[in-house]
Amino acid sequence: MSLLVHSTVTGEIRANDNTFETSFGHRRNTNSSISDMSFSSEMDSVSPMSSSLNSICPADVRDTEVQGSIQFALTYIQKLGEFQIFVVLCRGLAVADPKKNRTDPYVKCSLLPDKTKLGKKKTSVKKKTLSPTYNEVLGFKIPMEVLRIQHLNITVGHKDTFGRSSFLGEVDLDLSVWDFSNTQINEFPLKAKVLAVSSSTMNSRGEMRVALRFLQQPPQKMGEVQIWVKDCKNLLPVRGSMINPFVKCTVLPDMSSKSRQKTRVVKRTVNPMFNHTMVYEGFRPDDLREICVEITVWDQDHLKNYYIGGLRLGLGTGRSYEVDVVWMDSTAHEVNLWNRMLKSNAEWVEEVLPLRLLAGAANSVSK
Repeated sequence: MSLLVHSTVTGEIRANDNTFETSFGHRRNTNSSISDMSFSSEMDSVSPMSSSLNSICPADVRDTEVQGSIQFALTYIQKLGEFQIFVVLCRGLAVADPKKNRTDPYVKCSLLPDKTKLGKKKTSVKKKTLSPTYNEVLGFKIPMEVLRIQHLNITVGHKDTFGRSSFLGEVDLDLSVWDFSNTQINEFPLKAKVLAVSSSTMNSRGEMRVALRFLQQPPQKMGEVQIWVKDCKNLLPVRGSMINPFVKCTVLPDMSSKSRQKTRVVKRTVNPMFNHTMVYEGFRPDDLREICVEITVWDQDHLKNYYIGGLRLGLGTGRSYEVDVVWMDSTAHEVNLWNRMLKSNAEWVEEVLPLRLLAGAANSVSK
């Protein structure tokens, strides 16, 4: 197998201690009542998720009955790059401590799936009440494109005198479908948390639209593999902020520098358009059963590059030229695309594939 490579681009709620002022269109003292606020009950307009993405309560949580509702409003301040949750009130909460007939509730907001990087925000604790009023603003500094691939988890809890928490209910919102022009106060019923976690949702690293074809050059019977990286969607912000993605490609088992190609860097987006074709020459048709195209997506930072995820396009047999290899591990969807290319008679075949973590990736070292 004699390999030559070349690539082308085929085309190319801000708040201080006392005052709340945002694009909700309200300026108010956070300790005042809500009587002058416009109210819109939208329990049915945006349905909360049927199950929690994750339990965000601490390890010492003690659960109690779930009942009641919560009122809040959401907005995004473009000039500040800040997502704001205006927590208004809760009502009809369960009694967390039956012996003392007492509930000391607070509200916690987290952005999922990676709450450890984006953090969590909490209101103050209100003492001895089942219908607390907060009128507090919780804010996250986050670009809108990253926010659009998050879920907002709003949890109501009780804090006892020893600092232990009890879960009183939660609301989960998929922000990819939230209408950010809605800045009115919404009311949602609190839901019980579901411990089952959707691994496909939590482990999502985004997806890539890619096309392949094999062009044979008679009479030499040698040909070239062409890989057209079109775009990616919903890339995982591995640094918890806006990313600068680019793509690397290698045709295994060749790990030499001449096998490595990459796209340009697309700045500040989780939905980059690359439209970049990479060409690898010098293959016989039999070689296509032994090689594997490894494509990886990276986030470029000032000091290093961060790995996001990748694909391996091949037959997934676990072997290459009669040698066992870890990288011949294509998924069923990846194998299907490769097989379609083998049968396509030099026509482009295209698929949208989920990115994944690759064991022993040739491109796993930042360069």
